[in-house]
Amino acid sequence: MTNGNQDRLILVTGATGKQGGATARHLIDRGYRVRALTRDAGQGAARELAGLGAEVVEGDLDDRESIDRALEGAYGAYSVQNFWETGYDREVEQGVRMADAARERGIEHFVYSSVGSAHRDTGLSHFESKWEIENHIRDIGIPYTIFRPVWFMENWEGFRDYILAGTVALPLDPDTNFQQIAVDDIGAYAALAFDERDEWLGREVDIAGDESTIGETAETFSRVIGRPVEYTQMSWEDYRSTAGDEYHDMFRWFQDVGYDVDVQARRRELGLTTFEQYLRQHGWEGAQTE
Repeated sequence: MTNGNQDRLILVTGATGKQGGATARHLIDRGYRVRALTRDAGQGAARELAGLGAEVVEGDLDDRESIDRALEGAYGAYSVQNFWETGYDREVEQGVRMADAARERGIEHFVYSSVGSAHRDTGLSHFESKWEIENHIRDIGIPYTIFRPVWFMENWEGFRDYILAGTVALPLDPDTNFQQIAVDDIGAYAALAFDERDEWLGREVDIAGDESTIGETAETFSRVIGRPVEYTQMSWEDYRSTAGDEYHDMFRWFQDVGYDVDVQARRRELGLTTFEQYLRQHGWEGAQTE
C-alpha cells in the first residue's frame, strides 16, 4: 500500500469489464478507495469487486446525473468506453460526457484509456472515435493521462477452439510484426499513473507488453499447448466475409502500417506480461479441445 492512497477515492468506469476491472483491482491492491461504476451492481463481476473492497454504484455513461453522483467526493477517475457496444457517435458522446463531468467536479487526475496509434490518422472508426475523445480531454484543460493500449492478448480467447484444433487463421503475412498487451497490464499502468501523478500528468503513451511476428505467435501457441499450431494465411476477401468491414480494415492496417510502441521502453517502466506468460497464466498450457 502506498501511504496516503486510502484518502484518495478513484471512480472507475467500465468496472465490470476487462480494462476497468483490471484497473479497479490494481488500485485496491495499492490501497486506494475505489468506486466502481456499473449498470448492474448485482452481476457477478460487480459482486466480486465489492468483495475486494470496492464501493459498487449503479450508473450509466449515457446518464449525466448518474455520472455526477458517482464522481461525488472523488479525487481521480478512470474512463473507458466500448465502441463495439455503442458505435462511433455514442462512444464519443459517452467519453465527452464523462470528461466534462469530471472537469466540473474538479477531478485532480483523469486517466483515459484510448487505443494504440489513435493519434496517427488511421481512418479506423474505433480508433478515430477515441481520438475525438482525446482531443476533447485536451481542449477542456482537465489534468489528464492518456494510455493507448494495443491488441489485447485476451482477444485470442475468441479464437481458442480453432487454435486448440491446430490453426491460427488470419489474413496477415506471416512476418507481420504484431504487438500485444495483457489487459491486467493496462490496469497496472493506470494505477502507476495515479501513484506518480506529477510524472504522468499530460502524458499520452502507447503501451504494449510484447511483440513478435504473427508466425512466431503461432509458434508460441505450439510451445505452450504442447502440439503443433500452424499459421494459415486467409485471403483478405474471406476474412472480410467472416469478420466484417471494421475488423478487415483494422487487420489491413496492421499489415500495412501497424503499431509502433517502443516495447523495451515500456518494459523498463513496468514488469509487463509476455505473450507466453499470458498463455501459461490463462489455461492454455497443455490445453485440449473440448
